[in-house]
Amino acid sequence: QVQLVESGGGLVQAGGSLRLSCAASGIFFSLHTMGWYRQALGKQRELVATITIGSNTNYADSVKGRFTISRDNAKNTVYLQMNSLKPEDTAVYYCNARRVDDTSYWGQGTQVTVSS
Repeated sequence: QVQLVESGGGLVQAGGSLRLSCAASGIFFSLHTMGWYRQALGKQRELVATITIGSNTNYADSVKGRFTISRDNAKNTVYLQMNSLKPEDTAVYYCNARRVDDTSYWGQGTQVTVSS
């Protein structure tokens, strides 16, 4: 069975840093584009960052220069390094895995709260 398990969320002050991890199992990890999405209270889920099979990356404008997505295929894990955090980054962060045929899987989410 497919599982995506996020970890690393928590409460931080504005300007601080946090590193999220997503460990995948039950899939051929290296054949999936991995992504991080977030959903703030009262808002729709939005793309934060993606990293392709070839390690090309894409970021939402709101996080460019502050967040970095990376993957370790040997560990079946994708990371999101978040620096210079702002209160506007407060949200539940979800891990996503997508195959070329658009088969998609989601993690359960991890809460990130940034205080002012």
